[in-house]
Order: sequence, then C-alpha cells, then structure tokens
Amino acid sequence: MIIDTIENLKNYIGINPLFADVVKFIEENDLASMEDGKYAIKGNDLFVNITTAKGKTPDEAVMETHINMIDIQIPLDEEETYGYLPLADLPKAEYNAEKDITKYPDVPGSSYVTCRPGMMAVFFPQDGHAPCISYVPEFRKAIFKVKA
Repeated sequence: MIIDTIENLKNYIGINPLFADVVKFIEENDLASMEDGKYAIKGNDLFVNITTAKGKTPDEAVMETHINMIDIQIPLDEEETYGYLPLADLPKAEYNAEKDITKYPDVPGSSYVTCRPGMMAVFFPQDGHAPCISYVPEFRKAIFKVKA
C-alpha cells in the first residue's frame, strides 16, 4: 500500500511501467470535471473509473482484494478513508474472476488511513482494503485499475 500525494505518483513509476501512463493521463485530464464512467487508457491493462460513491461507515465498508489489478484510488471532492488488512490476514473467500475481486463482508480493517483530494491510495494484490468510508452521503472519486 502507498499513501501519498498525486504529484508524487511519478516517483513510483519504477514499480509498474503502466504508472507512467497514469501520470500522463492525470496531467492531460481534469479528473474532477470528467463525467462518471469507465475510460480506457490501455485496453484492459489500464483504465480509470470515475464514479460517485456512497459514503459508508467503517462497519458498512466491505474489505476487498484483487489478484490481477492494482488500484490507484483518488478522492476528487471529499476525504475518503480506507480500511486496511494484509491479504495474509484475511480468511479464505470466493474470488470473482470476471470482476477480479474477492469480498470479505464481515472483516473490519485493522488500521485506517484517510486521503484528501490531491492524495492517492495505491493498493496492490496483497493489500486488503475497504474503500468508500466517508461521513458525507456521496463523493466523487477516480479509481485507476492497473494490470499487476
């Protein structure tokens, strides 16, 4: 997991070559003004979902992991908090290969981190994360899905 400002994403390009394409996309697009939807950047290897999410309490948020994709989650207009638990500490659960997601509905995070607009949270396949924790009813966010 990485928590940092968006401007520092360029410092992490060595982790995954597609991160350079994310940096370029952010530089060339105003994420906050984009309409909700899925935007292909490099086919199924890299895309971004711009979405209006419903704020959840820590108890309502659902822990999840992904096998094939890295999430770069960016709150656009409000703070967003993420629960965290390493994959190694999560129980066995059914994997949905079509959506590349395993959900752990009754597993709370062991720690929490909050990102403000201008920040990002990067979750790798080994990172269980419970997104959308917010005390506002709705907020906008960008979720870059990067092939791991």
